Amino acid sequence: MAEDAKFEDGAEQPLRLLAEDTDDLAVIAALTQDAVFPASEMTWDRGQRRFAILLNRFRWEDLPRAKARKRPYERVQSVLVVSDVLKVQSQGVERGDKDLILSLLSIDFEAGADGAGRVILTFAGDGAIALDVECLDVALKDVTRPYIAPSKSVPKHLE
Repeated sequence: MAEDAKFEDGAEQPLRLLAEDTDDLAVIAALTQDAVFPASEMTWDRGQRRFAILLNRFRWEDLPRAKARKRPYERVQSVLVVSDVLKVQSQGVERGDKDLILSLLSIDFEAGADGAGRVILTFAGDGAIALDVECLDVALKDVTRPYIAPSKSVPKHLE
């Protein structure tokens, strides 16, 4: 797992993680739990064999500090990229539905032969996307500064 340098002005440390094994993937899965995004923000580039999602995630890594300092909880936009994707299958998710908002519940990996396997993205409402991959290669990178959501909402289980 790798972390990157600060934003250009040094104000915040953007998160940048790479998962090449199931332990690393568990960290990314925990940090993206309750992330939300429009279905239109998912894309699969067959030529590059890359599946990507621009998502709005709760900053779980900042939760203890926010509670201790009694400051508002933050969100950040991040890109989740799964590389070496051979095939994409969806169940209960219409990727072309521009009005559909998805809430990511979990990311799992089912190992196959020789490092290949299946990355499974599970969403609230019983939807899932299965990505057949040549090897486990998942990256998460923050692309905006943290911000307080206008609704000031937090994941329901934190209320």
